[in-house]
Amino acid sequence: MTAAQAFLRDPFAGPDLPPRLRWRCPPSRWSLLPEQGALRIEPGPATDYWQRTHYGFQTDNGHFLHCRVEGDFVLAVRVRFRPVHQYDQAGLMVRISPDCWLKASVEHEPNGPSRLGCVVTNFGYSDWSTCDYPSGPGEIWLRVRREGDDYLIESSQDGRAWSQLRVAHLHEGRGAAVECGLYACSPKGAGFVAELSDFSIEKGQG
Repeated sequence: MTAAQAFLRDPFAGPDLPPRLRWRCPPSRWSLLPEQGALRIEPGPATDYWQRTHYGFQTDNGHFLHCRVEGDFVLAVRVRFRPVHQYDQAGLMVRISPDCWLKASVEHEPNGPSRLGCVVTNFGYSDWSTCDYPSGPGEIWLRVRREGDDYLIESSQDGRAWSQLRVAHLHEGRGAAVECGLYACSPKGAGFVAELSDFSIEKGQG
């Protein structure tokens, strides 16, 4: 794939964030690690993304670093995580509005196993699909492919062999530009550290 086909690639290799990347609810503690091409995030406590379903609450204050992209794309990242509290998480997010978005990550369970999965929110209600994942510090690659208003969410242990986690539809999309990028949350308390690298947004197949 040529450089002309990349919306964004390796944005953490320099001393500053590219101007097209913007924070929604920026964390108070974050830094760039240019020698690793990584972004380090320490999410604040009581941060999360969830709407209504099962638990009843609405939370829309996680840390989200994003840009707006039109058309089909492939969004990918490598996540190294050192969780502390239940539900500590970092990964990928696509967002249209508070009532319509998706996220993919490993959510920590202190007594294990943790949960690798996706939250998809439509019409202001979230659902959560998961599979078991080893608890504690770890590393994972995540990828989201947009095709029209459909999204294919995948994970990998090495960045080469990918496994499907979910196929989902965002109902507010209708072909419009969306916000896509990285997110991190700590619903229960502070102390979680995540380092995100190998971040790219490439042009999709459409």
